[in-house]
Amino acid sequence: MPHVPSTSSTTGAKTPAHFIHTAEAHFVDNAGRTLILRGVNLSGADKAPVGAQSQTLEGFWEAGESGEESFIGRPLNLEDGSADVHLSRLKGWGFNMLRYVVTWEALEHAGPGKYDYEFMDYTVRVLRKCKEYGFRVYMDPHQDIWSRFSGGSGAPYWTLLACGINPRNFTATQAAIIHSEYPTPAAPNPVELPAMLWSTNYGRLASQTLFTLFFAGRDFAPKCIIDGQNIQDYLQSHYISAFGELADRIRGAGDLLDACVIGWDSMNEPYEGFCGYPDLNTVPTKQTSTLKKGSFPTPAQSLRLGMGQAQTVDNWKFTSMGPKRDGTVTIDPKGTKMWASPETEPNGVHPKWGWRRDPGWKLGTCIWAQHLVWDVDTGAVLTPDYFRYRADGVQVAFIDDYWRPHWRAFATRIRRSHPEAILFIAPPVFVPPPEIGEDMLKGRCCLSHHYYDGLTLVTRHWNWFNADALGILRGKYSSNLPAVKIGERAIRKSLQEQLGYLKDDAKILGSYPTIIGEIGIPYDMDGKRAYGYTDGGKYKGDFSSQQKALDASLNAADGPNVLNYTIWNYCPDNSHMWGDGWNMEDLSLWSPDDLRPTSRYQMQSSDSSSAALLKKGGNSSAPSAAASSLSLSTITPEGPSDDDTVVQAGAGSRAFQSWENAYDFLTDGARAVKAFCRPFPRAVVGVPTDIQFDISKAEFKLTVSVRPEDAPQKERLGLSPDEPDLPTEIYVPLVHYASNNALPGSRQLSTSKPGSATSSVANGGHSKSSDSFSGVTRAPTSDSLGPFLKDSDQLSLDVTVSAGDWAVEGQTLKWWYPVPTSGPAREYTITIRCAGGVIKAAGGGSGALASLWSKCLGGCCTVM
Repeated sequence: MPHVPSTSSTTGAKTPAHFIHTAEAHFVDNAGRTLILRGVNLSGADKAPVGAQSQTLEGFWEAGESGEESFIGRPLNLEDGSADVHLSRLKGWGFNMLRYVVTWEALEHAGPGKYDYEFMDYTVRVLRKCKEYGFRVYMDPHQDIWSRFSGGSGAPYWTLLACGINPRNFTATQAAIIHSEYPTPAAPNPVELPAMLWSTNYGRLASQTLFTLFFAGRDFAPKCIIDGQNIQDYLQSHYISAFGELADRIRGAGDLLDACVIGWDSMNEPYEGFCGYPDLNTVPTKQTSTLKKGSFPTPAQSLRLGMGQAQTVDNWKFTSMGPKRDGTVTIDPKGTKMWASPETEPNGVHPKWGWRRDPGWKLGTCIWAQHLVWDVDTGAVLTPDYFRYRADGVQVAFIDDYWRPHWRAFATRIRRSHPEAILFIAPPVFVPPPEIGEDMLKGRCCLSHHYYDGLTLVTRHWNWFNADALGILRGKYSSNLPAVKIGERAIRKSLQEQLGYLKDDAKILGSYPTIIGEIGIPYDMDGKRAYGYTDGGKYKGDFSSQQKALDASLNAADGPNVLNYTIWNYCPDNSHMWGDGWNMEDLSLWSPDDLRPTSRYQMQSSDSSSAALLKKGGNSSAPSAAASSLSLSTITPEGPSDDDTVVQAGAGSRAFQSWENAYDFLTDGARAVKAFCRPFPRAVVGVPTDIQFDISKAEFKLTVSVRPEDAPQKERLGLSPDEPDLPTEIYVPLVHYASNNALPGSRQLSTSKPGSATSSVANGGHSKSSDSFSGVTRAPTSDSLGPFLKDSDQLSLDVTVSAGDWAVEGQTLKWWYPVPTSGPAREYTITIRCAGGVIKAAGGGSGALASLWSKCLGGCCTVM
């Protein structure tokens, strides 16, 4: 990379050693090395308080109405030491980046302007723990479908009432599908909620109304005045202020900004609501967030349902070939309305929340009828294109007209607390960002797109065909037929091309990096076959399909894309029955239900019964506080700490005492671990131009391009001139490259012979340069697996480099090569193979794993 500035582009202050720059489409460290940031979302569990997963109906509405339920304990428990187990595991998997999930509800659940400072202080403590393990973090103000009280997550309960809505009537009117009330509040059976049915809420009245009011209330709902403000300004000001308070608290910690917390998203997956709808009598074809599954009312039908009027609507099912109409279904609310009764606000004032509603905003009647969009008596839509044009008559462009102004207001407030914040630009799903001037970006920006293999996500099956969904949306094809991809090779190529499209969107903003903020796959594929729910348990522990699907998605981020990403997600209280505890989603990389079933490793089981989990406080397994621990007494810090907000250094070392070695620790409870625990370059001298990883051969190849100006400046990292030159650093996972000594029992290898290793063009004697090399030189004290990597032969590697020297420390390979002093760029390659052949343990199939563990434990247990 070119010489990075020595002063901040936002404040003019000298950049410290830990500073991360955004330049030439990459993250760059302060010495000028290209950084690749990869990790997970921590955590999907943050969408609800501990013990309040979305299937739980008892106390659900009461918690919202009281405003008293706190989110303390999310995402990790700091009191029992289990946070060290989780973070050690994530660090051991090679991750260096966390997307930290926080909801508006967690900050302001007690009422407008009443902030939960105890939760904010707890968040600071967790962030300090993340910093202790060396993670970089970007904050994610998270929402789905507005709020967990409208079928998703995010906003506090009181925001729905402020919008004149009675959320207890969502199920009756089908204004939203509520998991805990599915299919009816009188006879709930939430375990039967169909996969991804929650996402159809984007096409239902609740979210359509709420997002329209939030982003465009001034244009489309001018009568909606509360406390003297239009509802748009009222909601946005509270949202921005709540996260501003959190940013203030993080700044006040004094040791987190930039060293740990490097930036902020503005809102997870924002939605357009009604904005831009061309005709309320039909479903718009360009609303990419609306899945056709189950009942599917048109906007006009939703308006009538919201006023209690029965409607016969289309019903859809999702097949392997996509959505297919499946007749009709009649929804009869029997007069029940989505809209709050006037009696709830005597004299226009809410008795609990305290706001005063303008007399021109009548409760009990649809606000869109009050704005003459439709007529309640006849049911006729009076202005079908009402949401197509702004108040000034100009056709709506949602991103430019509504999303960007909100983003600027949010970013301005965050920068007030965090001046050096990297602004993560997250427009609606698959939508390119708008142009944003350098007056706001100031050289510190990142595009934060999301991407899922939609067919796999919805069908819960790894299919032999797929489609270029993004290419269809972007107009790449004249018809849909050429978008169909047949066979795994074509599917993998298509996924990589789609991520390439998303990466190119960053050019709209400037020369800035891209991170895929969410990417992942469902683990409950094929009727939860891997959990033993089918075929008499024959396939229990077999995550081979999940491994193929996840490898295809993450491979798409490799190749020439060389993308940063944070996988969705790591959920400490995941379970086989309830998944991530939110709308039957099950995307967690790890689950306590997949821990090995021995007395040493087994945790509280959740597979045996579902009834107890529907009760208040019932959880998928042990609560989040304990769901990660196996022997928590062994990891509790010994003695007091000078700072009671930080568990003493060294606590993580004791976290491993329940496992015999690092390989056990990294694979126990992990699902398809070989797919996500993959080698990648963390820091590169020059620019990485291609990453190839063949999971079946455990063969990794990296290509880098190095120019004269890419010579790293080690003094910018606080290093002395006597210390070795800065290398390229590559994460080499034990999961793929463990030596015999690192594996429990007898090693399970393929019969293929390893390639030979060579190392040429030595330039300073930094490392081994013989024909072969196995093992590590030493385990640095900063390695979270330090207790396990104390031996010198934990990795077994065959390494071939086109130039330079290399050495291994822990799970990091350091590679030094010549930087040209003049002339054109040079290209170098490194190839890494497992010297003993491919490890077949932990690959996803139950057979190899059972064999390995039967040898390890003398056949005294059954495996998964």
